Amino acid sequence: MAYQGGTLKSTSINGVKVYTIASQHRSLATWLSAKKVKSLRKNKDYMRRVELIQELRFEVATKKIKFTPDGQYLIATGTYKPKVKVYELGQLSLKVERVFDADIIDFEILDEDYSKLAFLCDDRSICLHAKYGKHYSLRIPRMGRDMEYDCWSCDLLCAASSPDLYRINLEQGRFLAPLSTQSPALNVVSRSKIHGLVACGGDDGAVECFDMRTRSSVGRINAVAPAGDADEEVTALEFEGTYNLAVGSSGGKILLYDLRSSSPTIIKDHMYGSKILDIKWHRTLNSEQPKLITTDQHIVRIWDPATGEGMTSIEPEAGTTINDICVFKDSGLMFLALDSSHIPPYFLPALGPAPKWCSYLENLTEELEESGQTTIYDHFKFLTKQDLERLNLAHYIGTDYVRAYLHGYFIDNRLYKKAQSQVDAFEYESYIEQRKQEKLEAERASRITIKRKLPKVNRGLAARLLENEEAEAETETRDADDKKKSKKKGLTTEILKDERFAAMFENKDFQINEFSQEYLALHPASKKPQSLVSEHFDPIMGDDDKNFSDSDVSMESQSSEDEIHDGKDNARKKSRAPRLYEVKDERHAEAFANRVSLAKEDALPLGERVAALEAAQTSRVVDDIKFGPGGSREISFKSRSSAKYKEDEEAKDSSRGKRRGVQSLGLKPDRSLFRGRGRGRGRGRGHGRGRGRGWR
Repeated sequence: MAYQGGTLKSTSINGVKVYTIASQHRSLATWLSAKKVKSLRKNKDYMRRVELIQELRFEVATKKIKFTPDGQYLIATGTYKPKVKVYELGQLSLKVERVFDADIIDFEILDEDYSKLAFLCDDRSICLHAKYGKHYSLRIPRMGRDMEYDCWSCDLLCAASSPDLYRINLEQGRFLAPLSTQSPALNVVSRSKIHGLVACGGDDGAVECFDMRTRSSVGRINAVAPAGDADEEVTALEFEGTYNLAVGSSGGKILLYDLRSSSPTIIKDHMYGSKILDIKWHRTLNSEQPKLITTDQHIVRIWDPATGEGMTSIEPEAGTTINDICVFKDSGLMFLALDSSHIPPYFLPALGPAPKWCSYLENLTEELEESGQTTIYDHFKFLTKQDLERLNLAHYIGTDYVRAYLHGYFIDNRLYKKAQSQVDAFEYESYIEQRKQEKLEAERASRITIKRKLPKVNRGLAARLLENEEAEAETETRDADDKKKSKKKGLTTEILKDERFAAMFENKDFQINEFSQEYLALHPASKKPQSLVSEHFDPIMGDDDKNFSDSDVSMESQSSEDEIHDGKDNARKKSRAPRLYEVKDERHAEAFANRVSLAKEDALPLGERVAALEAAQTSRVVDDIKFGPGGSREISFKSRSSAKYKEDEEAKDSSRGKRRGVQSLGLKPDRSLFRGRGRGRGRGRGHGRGRGRGWR
């Protein structure tokens, strides 16, 4: 036992309300008791179900669907097995069901009702049916693709994979001479109901028209070339009025032609890239001008043929492929043939009123108006084509996952988040780390901390001791279960309380000079001397040192700093050859000797630097030194004593050349270089040509 039906849902697309009956097919087990079945009256979904037509479904898929000209019957074909169903709309139920031997490609209604039908099957057969059943069957030379009935001459026109348009006269019961075209194969055929002109669309993109009175071609143009698709095919044709012709291409574009012109008036793109399945000109009482309803495999678009502006669009749920569309005459009701068992009806009040046989739809929509309604934008993310390419989702264009809309595309939020996390994986990880750090800082701020006042002397050292102690406390808390953890600790804040070291933080004589030679020798990773070296000196490039740069200095200092502060990691030790540096100029040499940085002075604007130089030109003497513009200096000095002068003369005589000393930089010369006693020739004190005691 099963019940069929659905719930009426409302969506708003471009401000136009679209009502649809969502499918609900639920089966009940046959062994359930009558009491369980009777309890369905308490089921809200069962009581609120809307069943427009009983058994309006196929087992697998629906292929074609049409209304009869009198508006009393609905005919649909589907699978599986291949069959046709005729529904009587006055009774809202199934009237006739017939099974075929082959799949049905297309069918034509030859009378006002279902009494005369012609079916084009995929085994090259054409089956003629009457009310009582199958009447006659015949075969055409090639595989058929489309079919049209000419009621004036009683000819059944068949477009096939052939350049000939086959004609079957149903009055005489025989084939007539075919209409030959210049296309290699024909995809679609259409006929005007006003002047009887027959148009054929070929797979070469050409449209050729025939006059059935003379059975000859009256015109041929390449209809899809103006849209920039020279290799596309014509897949849909439809006449309107006397001169209008709509052409659909396999590239998803619609071109509107005036038969008096070879250029299209409007070109409309579905933006899905799939072929146009059907084109319908729809006239209603709501508008004076007709609307165009164009369909491809993904979407149904309703738009104004005069301006090309879209009115609204319809997309089936779950991205099901569309096979055909049926629009009831002079109303806003339509049915979609999908690749699913359900045939969903759609009702658009803005397009037209409800038909008489389902006039209760208007009452239902009025009640639904009072409740909330969803929009097409719910659970979707709007992206441009550039965004899709950035997320590596461009290959989804034309599929059910990406829906074209205006100048961009709608994509499901779940797919968007997944693609975003894959593309920005590194950013996501950094974001997670940042959130962790923020939580840790928030926990630290919430803790009760004791504010300690730093001493006036060696304030920096005391601050570092406090930071190290807090870091060690956090590490102990984190690694409480680690038994192998070393218990060795360095300096802590206990020395601040120790009387033996109290003077170190009270007496100014114990202030640590971070620029002294002793401090720099004990702390080679200090950033200040390295920054001064890179600022005041240029490295001398040798043949074996072409790739050396100032960045090596910072890298070396960084690595040494890591070796000192990170006891767990074994830092890589690289042997480096001695580097040679050359001072930039005298100004930088004196600044380096005084441990002064010129970065702030060089960063000043040009106007301020000129003003400073002009002010500096005024001779201000500090320690017998006059400063001039451009870093020039004027030094006054006194001659030294004769004893010191004589000592320098002896040192000068003992050397053969003038050696560049390092005393100008304030450094002490290394005396170990001048203590050799060998026989060799040297340039220094104690390295004369005299014979002395040496190694033998």
